[in-house]
Amino acid sequence: MKIKIGTRGSKLALWQAYYIEDKLKADGIETEIVIIETKGDKILDRALSKIGSKGVFTEELEDQLRSGEIDIAVHSAKDLQSELADDLELIAFTEREKIADVLVSFNKNLSLGSGESFVVGTSSTRRVAMLRHYYPHIKIVDMRGNLQTRLRKLEEGQCDALLLAYAGVHRMGYHEMIAQELLTTQFTPPVGQGCVAIEAAKSLSEEKRAAIRNLINDDVTEKCLIAERAYLRKLQGGCSIPSFGWCVAEEKNGELALNMTSGIISLDGKMIVKKNESKSAAEAEQLGETLAEKVLRSGGAEILEGIRNNIS
Repeated sequence: MKIKIGTRGSKLALWQAYYIEDKLKADGIETEIVIIETKGDKILDRALSKIGSKGVFTEELEDQLRSGEIDIAVHSAKDLQSELADDLELIAFTEREKIADVLVSFNKNLSLGSGESFVVGTSSTRRVAMLRHYYPHIKIVDMRGNLQTRLRKLEEGQCDALLLAYAGVHRMGYHEMIAQELLTTQFTPPVGQGCVAIEAAKSLSEEKRAAIRNLINDDVTEKCLIAERAYLRKLQGGCSIPSFGWCVAEEKNGELALNMTSGIISLDGKMIVKKNESKSAAEAEQLGETLAEKVLRSGGAEILEGIRNNIS
């Protein structure tokens, strides 16, 4: 059996692909990595919100899943659109890395809470909105590109710091550049942050599907991601929507329980809706949908309408 692994060409995407490859090879499975350039990799002169959120980093990989050129596509789970086409599915989720956002800089003394005004680079609408909400004194510049490109721009002085996900920074070996780890009570992460997701066509052979799930899937993380993605799907959110959702699993009375915090924030940071809910792991999808309904009823629908009007 041979499994072809599709991935984007950035160093972080390749790290993820090699990580999956190593797990498969450890069980004697032959592999091949296929590098595919996506629209999100090609268009770097516009914010993600301006080029659309659906399939920005996945469309080209999904085309090759359908054609059989690759067996699986490896994604950062946070980059996935809220709904997949009927002929595609997510078949595995890796154990989750730390989910926090971090401030990265050559100046380790920088802190968002210091009151000092400095320039932060980010391409995330969620991070921009949260900076405006919690730290309005901070200046923000749009910063697209892979991690190495952003670090080069940081070195060139285009900003004083970058706001990034801990997982990518850690995996690429830049941990020593972390000036501040942000509180998840403020900067609650987006759906899927810190996790690698495996996508496949539903036509993938059952033999390959079973092998991949057995070697790669983390059952607890999967339950959390089912809840988070159900929230995002109900919200109809994507990369251009500053929503957030983080589910945590814990054992209670011998059973797995899920606790999830989700919400949405307006682009200007002035309005934020945040809700929390707990359910059993067996009710993961219902948990996400229930939270989405709560958020929408509590002002989230108005925030979403304003965001979509602004984008269009």
